[in-house]
Amino acid sequence: MSAPDASTRVIAVDGPSGSGKSTVARGLADALDLDVLDTGAMYRAVTLAALRARAPLGDEDACAKVARNAQVEVEGGVTKLDGRDVSDEIRGPEVTAAVSFVSAHPAVRKVLVDRQRDWVKRHDGGVVEGRDIGTVVFPAAPVKVFLTASDDERARRRQRDETAAARDVDVDAVREALARRDHLDSSRATSPLRMADDAMEIDTTKRSVGDVVEEIVQRFRSGTKEA
Repeated sequence: MSAPDASTRVIAVDGPSGSGKSTVARGLADALDLDVLDTGAMYRAVTLAALRARAPLGDEDACAKVARNAQVEVEGGVTKLDGRDVSDEIRGPEVTAAVSFVSAHPAVRKVLVDRQRDWVKRHDGGVVEGRDIGTVVFPAAPVKVFLTASDDERARRRQRDETAAARDVDVDAVREALARRDHLDSSRATSPLRMADDAMEIDTTKRSVGDVVEEIVQRFRSGTKEA
């Protein structure tokens, strides 16, 4: 008898920036004793590598070469690039401004999607968060979630994150930056940000993290029992 497909133990969490993906994903991982993968951190790490290599961000071949050569590890909330912890650096303004351009390249996405699927095999499942997890990376995931929140709430959350990282930004500037990234991510030709047809859509604007996590956990456990 063949071993069960690890994707049957995947919870796919998608949504735009500031919708609560990372916080909810960590809560789900804790509740279900699963590992968690932030795929956005992988794209940010490759973007940082491209910036360091001075690769033309609009050149797909150049960016894909960087992606293939970069050693990216995302484990336990720590992101390493070529063995060095870059968890803080990848959240800086330079990477944030460039990541949508690098991640739009189909060849870059192929490299990282393969690594994401390999990560799930090695971890025997997990909570995987990103923008195309339920639609492209794990379309057969038993539970798919698409998180949303109001534009104002998303901007406030991002501003809090920036302030916590000692980066002083205006909430209106954050809101404009989010709108630009939303447009880039949802309009790209390959793996655009969109909700899977069978995903749970949850607006996190006025809900507690615990409440959202519990709803998803119940769906996951219900699906596991039915399987």
